[in-house]
Amino acid sequence: MRKWILMSIAAVCIALSGCAEFAAVMPDLASTMATGGGLTTEEIVSGLKEALTVGATNSATLASKIDGFNLNSAIRIPFPAEAVKVKDALLDAGLDNLVADFEKSLNRAAEEASKKAVPIFKDAILSMSFSDAKAILQGPNNAATEYLKAKTQTQLVAEFTPVVTNAVKTTDVTRYWTPIASAYNTITLFSGGTAVNPNLEEYVTQKALDGLFFLIAQEELKIREDPAARVTEILKKVFGSLG
Repeated sequence: MRKWILMSIAAVCIALSGCAEFAAVMPDLASTMATGGGLTTEEIVSGLKEALTVGATNSATLASKIDGFNLNSAIRIPFPAEAVKVKDALLDAGLDNLVADFEKSLNRAAEEASKKAVPIFKDAILSMSFSDAKAILQGPNNAATEYLKAKTQTQLVAEFTPVVTNAVKTTDVTRYWTPIASAYNTITLFSGGTAVNPNLEEYVTQKALDGLFFLIAQEELKIREDPAARVTEILKKVFGSLG
């Protein structure tokens, strides 16, 4: 009877998913569930939540360290693209140190803001459903990351912005930007150029989130492909089933 029920559940999930890859692996998964040590619905959901929690926590911890952004070339926040002409003018004028200090302050703001990311991510992870978990488990290597991004991007921007705004103040971003804008205005005074004032809080917020999701995707890939990265029993059991 238990096996019949499990196979019935599997058939319903296949019908609802509409995914050929998912349908192909479901019979094996259902067979595994029918044995004493197989995967249950609760284990699958728990495993995926655990994977996202581990990935998000590791990523935020890495990003929030001193130079977590600044010395990581993959996520380092550069001079705002819309103000690149300001950067070029300053470099041409020999003000390299001013540019370097400003860019470092942008990354310090992202590092500071990342300290607040974990609770926000964890709250979003709690809402994961069984169907979400199934799709993630059999999805591409960044399926969990994309799920988290889709579920949290709008909320994260709203909740991250005031954190970044405060970080921008405490890490001297504005203090560094003011002399940059002033120097640029002086350089372009006789050429008719106009100063560019990007929304630094918005810029740092988006770049900080981009960096965090990049790191989470890297963590997810490790959990999927490297057994050593499966640091809990539920991760070993759920992701081990994919092998």
